[in-house]
Amino acid sequence: MAIFDSWLDIPKGSHFSRANIPFGIVTTPLSTEKHAAVAIGDHALSLHEFANHDGFAKLEGFSPALAATFLQTSLNGFAALGQEVHGKVRAYLQDVFAKDTPYPSLLRDNVEAQRASLFQREQVTVHLPMKIGGYTDFFAGKNHAYNCGCIFRDPAKALQPNYLHLPVAYNSRASSVMPSGTDVRRPLGQFLDTPSGPESSFGPCRHLDIELELGALLCKGNKLGEPIDVNEAEKCIFGFVLLNDWSARDIQAWEAVPLGPFNAKTFATTISPWVVLKDALESFRVPGMANETKLHPYLQESHEENVYDIHLEVELTTIDGHTAILSRTNGRNLVFSFAQMIAHHTIGGCSLQVGDLLGSGTISGTEPGTLGSLLEASNGGKKAFTLSSEIKRTFLEDGDRVTIRGWCGDKDMELVGFGDCTGTILPAPRLSWLDN
Repeated sequence: MAIFDSWLDIPKGSHFSRANIPFGIVTTPLSTEKHAAVAIGDHALSLHEFANHDGFAKLEGFSPALAATFLQTSLNGFAALGQEVHGKVRAYLQDVFAKDTPYPSLLRDNVEAQRASLFQREQVTVHLPMKIGGYTDFFAGKNHAYNCGCIFRDPAKALQPNYLHLPVAYNSRASSVMPSGTDVRRPLGQFLDTPSGPESSFGPCRHLDIELELGALLCKGNKLGEPIDVNEAEKCIFGFVLLNDWSARDIQAWEAVPLGPFNAKTFATTISPWVVLKDALESFRVPGMANETKLHPYLQESHEENVYDIHLEVELTTIDGHTAILSRTNGRNLVFSFAQMIAHHTIGGCSLQVGDLLGSGTISGTEPGTLGSLLEASNGGKKAFTLSSEIKRTFLEDGDRVTIRGWCGDKDMELVGFGDCTGTILPAPRLSWLDN
């Protein structure tokens, strides 16, 4: 018997094995009110309805205050209760779904509770899991940073002088973060028709791109002016999601000097809707990319295994239904950890809050087929690349659907995965008030 066998039929290879138990916000056929749920196999368990049917009766310390968080429209209230509570609830639900569950009357043998709280995932609608007050996008994928530096600068100076000294980042736009499945409208903006052109043009973005990233959602913040110790920073992390930071490369090239990207990065960021708790990833810790630079003490971690062995995959589907793999890489390709990102974010006194989102930066390997953006795969748009006999791309076309997947483990074990992070490109809006 596998360690995580369940009485519920969980397909082999499911991202949502009993080893996982990720949290999200859903509406169901029985309730149009957003509320908390967990994913398991092909099912979603409504935590609110499960609690209403005394499903948490055997959870030590379960309280009305905890139950109330399951009816909230975001996971912020539950997240704010802290990692100890998250871990207890997850472990309890793992026991509820165990093949030899010690609580058979709560769900396995309780038809009424199943009808009220257990749904096929295809029956529920997923929503943004947290109310995100702040979104910071880092640049910790060293291979991506190097590849981009080679495209735009001398390869001998591909990495900027500060790159290996601190986690480079910029503050992005939280209001444009959206859940998987939301369509992405091609943005309008200014760009240069040629790099040395004398004047800018205006119109739909011509160089629309993806960025394959991981995201961390926070469950704990800090007071203004009080930095967070790098070796305490992981206590701030609620869980992780996949993240696609859609990018308008031509708009970015024109607007980014001197203050960095603006509209090129604020029009859309897609995240996967199920938050994988930090506890679920503990057995998949690995060392990050080597960094020989001597870091300042505030960035020095006490343990080497500070990132995760997460298999990452990007799939592109055309408007005609042709599908091909764009990239396969791994979450270990980060030179700074999320704990270091939190420590650096707060060292100047910035306060973080529950629900804040941190993006890792684009995660790439070193070879073709392992790159986390089309910018890299097309050498800055200089050449089209072939994904399959039916698909060639330089940048994204209208109707393209991009799906990012990520999972830990292999075929011989129960997977801990994130599900899909998907978006489809729609044509740019036509603005009647700009028509001549």
